[in-house]
Amino acid sequence: MLLLAFDTATPVITVAVHDGQRVVGEASGEGAMAHGELLAPAIREAMAQAGAAMGDLTDVAVGVGPGPFTGLRVGVVTALTLGSTLGLVTHGVCSLDIVAADVQVEGEFLVATDARRKEVYWARYGGGHVRLDGPHVLKPADLAAQHPDLPAYGQGAQLYDGVLRAAGAASPRAAALAELVVSGRAARLPLEPLYLRRPDAVPQVAVKRA
Repeated sequence: MLLLAFDTATPVITVAVHDGQRVVGEASGEGAMAHGELLAPAIREAMAQAGAAMGDLTDVAVGVGPGPFTGLRVGVVTALTLGSTLGLVTHGVCSLDIVAADVQVEGEFLVATDARRKEVYWARYGGGHVRLDGPHVLKPADLAAQHPDLPAYGQGAQLYDGVLRAAGAASPRAAALAELVVSGRAARLPLEPLYLRRPDAVPQVAVKRA
């Protein structure tokens, strides 16, 4: 097995290569509007660290969000293209699950990422990092009112520290995504961007005159 994993649901673009036993290559970059420019070089860097060629891959995994339209589209389209052209097994995973995989805490907790518009994407997790609720999008104050006692992890939690009980500002890591897939613990999703919102622009409907 040789798995290429990446996530583009946040401003952090993260890539990892896993050989079925361990992570053998990693790369990352950051840029809120530069996912398209940063992903391909990060993939090349991680593959070079692994000493592997694209033709050696057997699987590709991608975080499908929730997240902004542009970033998610870059990641999902790249995974779909690689899967189709190289005949790879494809894996879609909720990006909040990737953050949750790195959380070291007993009991329930929240993962929250920045959804812009003064909102967060969030999900609730229990023992074994199993997702109990979500993903959803909500204002931080409303989320805090629903779950006032739960610690919150992720960039969204850190951004609204004081409203949420921020306990860590972790971003999705491709290495954690790869470990989830290889271990069989990933809750697989279709390779479709998980937006949770309708587009801002909608077609205008012509008003019929009598």
